[in-house]
Order: sequence, then C-alpha cells, then structure tokens
Amino acid sequence: MTTLPPALRLATAGTADTVRIEITGDLDYDNAEYLLAEVTEQLAARPGLQDMHLHCAGVANVDSMGLSILLMVGRRTAETGTRLHLDDRPPNLERLLDLTGTLEYFTGAAAPDADPAPDGAR
Repeated sequence: MTTLPPALRLATAGTADTVRIEITGDLDYDNAEYLLAEVTEQLAARPGLQDMHLHCAGVANVDSMGLSILLMVGRRTAETGTRLHLDDRPPNLERLLDLTGTLEYFTGAAAPDADPAPDGAR
C-alpha cells in the first residue's frame, strides 16, 4: 500500500464493474501522481470495470499538475472503455475545468454559460 502525503487522502471502494475514489485534499504537483497510481491500479485489478467515479467534493487546491493528472486519468479510463465520472465537483474545480476548456471533455456537456453553436455550425 502506498503511503500518501498528509495533504491528500484517497478512499477507494468498488465492485467488479464500478469503483469510487473519494479524493480529499490537494491535487497538486506534490500529490496528484498518487491519484493516477490508484486509478491505474484499480483499472489493472478490474478488467471488466465499467465506471470510475472520482468523488471530488473534498478536493481543495488543484494546480496544472492536478489538471494534467485528471486528463491522464481520462485517457487511461478511455483506453479501457471505462466511463469516468467527476462527481460532486467543488466550485474551484468546476471553474478550472471551465477556464481551461476541459469541462466538456470530462462531462460531455458544454459549460452552463457557454454560447450555443450558431445554426448550421455543428
């Protein structure tokens, strides 16, 4: 078992087809790699995994490394055909995803205040 730094806590629970990782603390340069390691371990241990839920309500700070790791998690889950869910995103994470244009990548939906595409632009 990996020893996590005090600024991050990951609590994992799951079944053969669903995993939930509750994230509490900072997803930053010093800590974000632990999330990627946990996700990678869970994907390897459950070849039939259908859904990966990252419970984000307890996420405090997210820097560029944290965002990079979330994007990498997205790629790893996509490679295995696992649906990624970023559940209960706090306002700071929601804002970062919106500002960086990655909200749609993670949720499949445009930001709530995004302008719809002009007629015929789809």
